[in-house]
Amino acid sequence: MAEGATSGPGAWLELSVAADVEAVEAVSEILGRVAPGGTSVEPAFELTDEGLGARVDTSKPAIIRAYLPARDEAASAGAVAEASEALGHLQAFGLRPIGELTTRLVHEADWAEAWKAHFPVLRVGRRLVIRPTWRRHRRQPDDVVLALDPGMAFGTGLHPTTRLCLAGVEAIGDRGLLDGARVLDVGCGSGILAIAAAKLGAAEILGVDTDPIAIEATDGNANRNLVGGGRRGRRSVVRARIGSLPTGEPPFDVVLANLIAGLLVTLAQQLHYELRPGGVLLASGIFIDREPDVRAAFARAGLDVRNRTVEGEWVALEAVTR
Repeated sequence: MAEGATSGPGAWLELSVAADVEAVEAVSEILGRVAPGGTSVEPAFELTDEGLGARVDTSKPAIIRAYLPARDEAASAGAVAEASEALGHLQAFGLRPIGELTTRLVHEADWAEAWKAHFPVLRVGRRLVIRPTWRRHRRQPDDVVLALDPGMAFGTGLHPTTRLCLAGVEAIGDRGLLDGARVLDVGCGSGILAIAAAKLGAAEILGVDTDPIAIEATDGNANRNLVGGGRRGRRSVVRARIGSLPTGEPPFDVVLANLIAGLLVTLAQQLHYELRPGGVLLASGIFIDREPDVRAAFARAGLDVRNRTVEGEWVALEAVTR
């Protein structure tokens, strides 16, 4: 715990590690073991367009962050020790540069201001633009703008896995597969994928996440973009609830799953069950070395991979049910 800091009901302990982009998945998994709310990843980027845009620099280390409630200092200290030990074992292999674990206390009242510097306006694909709510953007005629306040939920568009998934959503939208579609977003985080699907023509989107903070963020961002249940959208409604698979809902036309490879392997059969015959699964969060494992799990589950996109060391797969 930071010296002189005081914890309270609105205080969080931030754990952060700088790591080579190829070590992001391994570090995220370690921090995720001690932080039930999951992790966020901030790749290095340089500002462009006079500070109104950004370009990701994969040659520099990314920052992986996780957050723990700071109410129980003993539990937080134990979690930090557990993560430090696991990171030490990973660093001992010397495969990729991984920095030391650092911690700091963050108060919810200061959260929004502390995070704003990390999120520039970012263009993904041909039309999608992610605009943090506190930044301005000169809209182009074909722009589909997502106004986003990430809060404490994962999913900002900065990480390659999110960008790959957003580009995939745009691609299937261009093929008309989102028009009037029912969509499931597994691990919805900030709601960025669900909102993109809504703005590209989907009629009904359900987001599920095990983190209540993510549900709050998805609801807030959906309403902000006029596609939420609290403010009826022009064409579609995004709703979010705590949970995972199975959803207990009728089969979906499209399932979005921006998860890590291990979860995709574990959930492959359940992802298949959530899709109607001929439905489309868009899976991201796959480190390139784990792609064969994910493909094998999909094949066993009755999912045939039809398209593959790559950014750096990350892969997204588009699959259809047999």
